[in-house]
Amino acid sequence: MDLVADVLEISGVRGTVGACLEAGGSWSVPVAGCSTAVLYAVTAGSAWLGLEDSSPQWLELAAGDVVLMPGGPSHVLGSAPGTGTPVADPAVVARAFEAGEVIRLGAQPARTRILTISYDCDHTVRTQILGTLPSVVHIRGDQGEAGFDDTVRMLGRELSHPRLAGRAVLNSLVDVLLVQLVRAWLPTQSGQRGTWLGVLGDPLVHSAMEHLHAEPARPWTTTRLAFALDVSRATLSRRFSAAIGQSPAAYLTQWRMDLAAVRLRRTQDPVESVAAAVGYLSVPAFSRAFARSHGVTPGRYRTAARDDGRPSAIP
Repeated sequence: MDLVADVLEISGVRGTVGACLEAGGSWSVPVAGCSTAVLYAVTAGSAWLGLEDSSPQWLELAAGDVVLMPGGPSHVLGSAPGTGTPVADPAVVARAFEAGEVIRLGAQPARTRILTISYDCDHTVRTQILGTLPSVVHIRGDQGEAGFDDTVRMLGRELSHPRLAGRAVLNSLVDVLLVQLVRAWLPTQSGQRGTWLGVLGDPLVHSAMEHLHAEPARPWTTTRLAFALDVSRATLSRRFSAAIGQSPAAYLTQWRMDLAAVRLRRTQDPVESVAAAVGYLSVPAFSRAFARSHGVTPGRYRTAARDDGRPSAIP
């Protein structure tokens, strides 16, 4: 079982291609903060990224680089740190980012091309990956594993030479790019203990979570899970909590409620069936657990989700 793919699917992470920046000479552009994760893929040239809430922090980007900011903070892109002529109307830039238009800056012909990508997810799902990443994840073009730079080049070719169904190809590539970014970033970390990604640093916890994801409806207890892994209950409890900051029982309940929320949105299955699918034989017990997790009963959650037109997290 691929746990990362499982969580990305259930949390509904999807990428959308935004504006393409084409710039030359001296230039800079302020970008307002947003509620989605922001990713830049530099397909040609170079640029500098400055975070406005730092003092300041500037990051040099080269062709082939990718930088992800999960929190979508306010920032500045430019030809050099703190220099260049800012765009006069940031609102115009914001609309261009949202509409996926080309933004031409500075002198032409353009030497730098940057593709902007936004990633969003179902924020009602509690098991997330984007939220566990640091505020800035910078992967250099020569740092990623095999295929990473190929994906960036493919993005550049699709933008430079639009063809049939190009938008569909781009949106597929940006989902691939996010996974490749996580793959490239993880080996550089000493550990992400205390977050969901901590599961990847402990083989025992990884195996335990595979069991929980494979059979969420099974009447697991920590003792039964430890027996299945041939370790003591105390060892499993200690290592599981140290790795992800939750006990096995707490994580199982959270995962079950996330699965239930997706099924409530996606299907017309009665609440009884949804409850059974995630391990609850008692509908009242399931309803109480769901209300503690999501703040409303399963029936009200389903009605509100459909009234909001929220898309399913499962394709």
